[in-house]
Amino acid sequence: MSELPEHVVRNRAQWDLWAEEYIEPGKAAWAAEPRWGIWRIPETEVGMIPDVSGKDTIELGCGTAYVSSWLARRGAIAVAIDNSPAQIATAQALQEEHAIFFPILHGNAEAVPLPDASFDFAISEYGASIWCDPYRWIPEASRLLRPGGQLSFLVNSTIMMLFVHDDPPGEIPQPASTTLQRDYFGMHRFEWKSDNSVEFHLTYGDWIDLLRANNFTVERLIHLRPPEGATTRYDYVTGDWARRWPSEDVWIVRKGS
Repeated sequence: MSELPEHVVRNRAQWDLWAEEYIEPGKAAWAAEPRWGIWRIPETEVGMIPDVSGKDTIELGCGTAYVSSWLARRGAIAVAIDNSPAQIATAQALQEEHAIFFPILHGNAEAVPLPDASFDFAISEYGASIWCDPYRWIPEASRLLRPGGQLSFLVNSTIMMLFVHDDPPGEIPQPASTTLQRDYFGMHRFEWKSDNSVEFHLTYGDWIDLLRANNFTVERLIHLRPPEGATTRYDYVTGDWARRWPSEDVWIVRKGS
C-alpha cells in the first residue's frame, strides 16, 4: 500500500483524539430521523437522500456512521468508510446496539479499496467533503459511482469560510465575523492554529469546475438556513449569523453516462 498523504495522517490522529466527543451525538443521531448539519435541519426540508431501496450506497467519511444507518433503514445495501479507528469503534458499538449491520472500512476516502462503478449513491456530511482533498475525493466518488449515480455532500459554506476566525490555542473562540477574514481567490487547504487538523474548502467556481471535470452535473445547491432561535453546540457561528448568510451548503450532483 502506498504511503498515506500527510493530511490524511494528521486528520486520523486528530479525529482519534476527538472521537470521544462524538459518542453521545452519534447515539442521538442513530436514534433519530435524519437531520442535517450543525443546525439539524430535517431531511424532509433538504432532500439529500433519494430513493435508495435496494441500491448500493457508500458514505465517504462516516464518523459514527449514523448516515449509513439511515440509508440501511431505507433499504439500501450500505457501505461506509472512515479514516479514524476510534470513530469506527463507536460506529460498530452502535451497530450492535441497534442491530443494523453494514461493512465499515477503515481507510482513506480519497482511495477506496473497491471496484469502479460499485455504487448508485454516495454521500458525505462533513466527512470526506471537508477532511479530504476535493481534487482527490471527487474523482474517487466519480469512479465509485455507476452512470446516473447521485452524490450528495454537505460542507461549511464557501461564504462562511471567508468570515470564520482562526483563533490561537487558549483564546476564547470567536464566532464568524461580519468582516472578511481571508481571501476568496485561492481557497483550498485550511490549517487551523487551534489543532493539527487539515480542512479543504473551495470557491463556488472551483467546485463547479471540479465537478464538471469529473462528469458530474450539478442538480441543486442548497444553502441551509436554520429556523429562528436555533442553537448549535459548535462555537464558530451563531444562529443569528446563519439566518443572514449561509453557514452550510448541500451539493446534489449526478454522474453522467
